[in-house]
Amino acid sequence: MDRDHPPGSNHGVSAGENQRIAETLLTTAVGGPRGGRHRARFHTLRVAAVRPLTDASVEVTFAIPEEARGEFDYLAGQHVALRTMLDGHELRRSYSLCRAEDAGGGDGPRTISVAIKRDLGGRFSTWAQTELHAGDEIDVMSPQGTFTSKLADLDGAHVAGIAAGSGITPLMALAATVLARSDTSQFTLVYTNRSSLDVMFLDELSDLKDRYPTRLALHHVLSREQRTAPLLSGRIDEPRLRRILEELVLPDTVDEWFLCGPFELVQLCRDTLADIGVDPAHVRYELFTTGEGERAEPAAGRPVVVAEDEPVRRLEFTLDGQSQAVDSPVAAHESILNAALRVRPDVPFACAGGVCGTCRARLLQGSVTMTENYALEPDELERGYVLTCQSHPTTDTVVVDYDV
Repeated sequence: MDRDHPPGSNHGVSAGENQRIAETLLTTAVGGPRGGRHRARFHTLRVAAVRPLTDASVEVTFAIPEEARGEFDYLAGQHVALRTMLDGHELRRSYSLCRAEDAGGGDGPRTISVAIKRDLGGRFSTWAQTELHAGDEIDVMSPQGTFTSKLADLDGAHVAGIAAGSGITPLMALAATVLARSDTSQFTLVYTNRSSLDVMFLDELSDLKDRYPTRLALHHVLSREQRTAPLLSGRIDEPRLRRILEELVLPDTVDEWFLCGPFELVQLCRDTLADIGVDPAHVRYELFTTGEGERAEPAAGRPVVVAEDEPVRRLEFTLDGQSQAVDSPVAAHESILNAALRVRPDVPFACAGGVCGTCRARLLQGSVTMTENYALEPDELERGYVLTCQSHPTTDTVVVDYDV
């Protein structure tokens, strides 16, 4: 998935729920850390190949040095953040991993690949499309994200995905993984684009269909190109989606759903699935735009001057086993991330838009308000996790831990 706009894994939280979360004070909660999650770190990787997918997209493959392979183990559906300097400014963008899980013989993957689609006016995606070449080096963060299958057993499982444009990227990896891990699993994929020329991974999808002809149902919907089947021609609106669900996907047979694309389509799918009785707990979704329009570049620790006798909030945080503190003026209304970056430039973040979850930390003391949340699941909120890029202290002291 191309995330020149903010990425995210918005699971189980509706647009209305996001607003309620923003208005709710989050306080310390009990519960343990999610098992297996490692702290995100950047590694400098060499570009092994850049392969055109369409006129506006490329697949970029990175070589993983032997000493870093353990840091790049990943699950299908996860993403990595890329970091580079352009015109004297640091840019970070997150992109989904587009290949099935590769253990590399038990030592970790030898390569990872992402797909980057050029957005109109997108600085990073345009640079990657025109200036990034094999042999170049770029900073790549270790894989993160929870847009992954939660099914314990894939035997007989039916997984369905609905993707638009570059939203196919994580679903490519998910479909290949689900079908390869069980001889009885099924995957139904509905993939919408403007025309056949815009279809990313067209050959790979065809190969996957040839490999699993009876277990992969692949439906291309083209909004600006006529197809033989009228149902597959035109934009996916609510009436068309309901017909697709009635005639092609059959929700009663689906064990797990994956939705990936722009906010409007993902929200339409979620609302429609809920309306026909699909349990939201079985629906996973990820956004590459939140519907909020263009965003500013993330604030990388903008300077804040604390005047004498000015009221402040005390932020204490733990990162890599080291605890530090910083004062944040009440009037500045700065996020925890911004305050922390002023004393620790290595505090993890990627999108700074509340959608990728890279800046996730657990709130141990105090309370905050979150402006946006497109990344944390309800159970994470209950256990006290917050997105530090969107969290603003509401008590005199706030303590968070990035390590759990």
